[in-house]
Amino acid sequence: MSPLISLPSRAPLRHAISLLVVAAFAPSVQAADLLTITQDALTHSATLNSSRSTFKSTEAGQDVERGDLLPQISATGSAYRYDTLSSQRYAGSSAAQAGSSGASSSGEDYNGTSLGVNVTQALFDATNWYEYQQSKKQVGQQALQLEIDQQQLLYDVSEAYFEILRAKEVLDARQAQEKAIGRQREQANEQFNVGLVAITDVNEAQAAFDSARAQRIAAKSDLQVSFETLERLTGKHYDSIEGLDSDLPIQPPTPVRRDEWVEIALASSPSIQYAQAGVGLAESGVDIAQAGHLPTLDAFADYSYANNDRDELRGHNEDLQIGVQANLPIYTGGSTSASVRENTYTLEATQYDFEDQRRFTTQQVRSLFAQVSNDVESVEAQREAIVSSRSALEATRAGYEVGTRNIVDVLDAEQSLYESMSDYADARYTYVTDLLQLRQQAGVLNLDVIRGTNRWLRDSNPVSLDVNDADDNSTVDDIGKRPTPPPRS
Repeated sequence: MSPLISLPSRAPLRHAISLLVVAAFAPSVQAADLLTITQDALTHSATLNSSRSTFKSTEAGQDVERGDLLPQISATGSAYRYDTLSSQRYAGSSAAQAGSSGASSSGEDYNGTSLGVNVTQALFDATNWYEYQQSKKQVGQQALQLEIDQQQLLYDVSEAYFEILRAKEVLDARQAQEKAIGRQREQANEQFNVGLVAITDVNEAQAAFDSARAQRIAAKSDLQVSFETLERLTGKHYDSIEGLDSDLPIQPPTPVRRDEWVEIALASSPSIQYAQAGVGLAESGVDIAQAGHLPTLDAFADYSYANNDRDELRGHNEDLQIGVQANLPIYTGGSTSASVRENTYTLEATQYDFEDQRRFTTQQVRSLFAQVSNDVESVEAQREAIVSSRSALEATRAGYEVGTRNIVDVLDAEQSLYESMSDYADARYTYVTDLLQLRQQAGVLNLDVIRGTNRWLRDSNPVSLDVNDADDNSTVDDIGKRPTPPPRS
């Protein structure tokens, strides 16, 4: 006779206990914040590391140009074996003049060594001097390019970070929309099955549900792509990131005057400074070209030593020469004058580029300042739109229940509410990224700014790629299916 109550087996019980122990002692994965991810990007970004290597290469180029101004020393040496053989016949009528055969031969062989040392020092070489000055300006300009790339990376990482948070909030809204419209679809099916509504109401609900489902899938894809963008910038994978605090203050930018931001940009923007450094480089190019008309003056010293072991000679030869050498270019086919004209036009072009960069930065700062100021109002307006859309939805549902509104009105109100929620999330993150871009264009985006933004992130609501689809009690198989009308009696 079997017992009324069966005891559980020991194996599943032991398995459950072991899972609880592992879960208790397993380290929790902490969501990454913006500051941590930014520091990872500063270390691992391929673009920034390339810029750093280019800067180091430019620094090495300065040493190359300086080397032309320092003494140049070269040495040569050789060791050789000398073998000769001479065979000659005298051109005379009497063989006695050349011995019995009328011919003679001789040979000589010996070993020899030689050594030479040459030292030159430029006393006056305007071309080399201006090229060295230009190389120093190139280092300064490349340092500005490195600063531009670093600020761009700070903005790109921040934008990618908040794009993930934006995509997650939009996905949450799309999931809630799909769930709500799914319930509306089920209600329409039930009402149709008992004959309270027409088939058109069911079809409208089904179409709205299909549209909401497609929007949710697209939003989920956007979230996945956003994580990939962040991974490309940092070279690292993140399981989750911290979310933005709902109490983030939405305030106008400080300073509050647009002209003050323009003044900051004109003084601090590395892009403007880079263009200005380009003018200095072009001026050095003109100096180098004009130096082609000038003479050069070098001091030199040559020393040579030679020795061999010929039988009839003993000792060695030494030569030492010290002097000054001047060179004056008289005519170079017109190439020097042409080079001066070429570099003069290049200088003129860089001056226009500098002015264009000043205007562009000024326009960007003014536009971004206005955009951030508008974002403040837009966030508030979108918040109010959610309240209004929710009230409109409640009123529309009430009208639908009493018969003054149809299901299309209800579905439109549902979509309007969740569009407002999505637009509110979009407005908040647009404000954050526009404010960061304003600082970047003004040239004041740095780690301190990132650190200040990071204070508004919270790990209590992390965002990850582990996203559950909306619980609409539906399966993939019933997508697009329409309910079958009940049979007529």
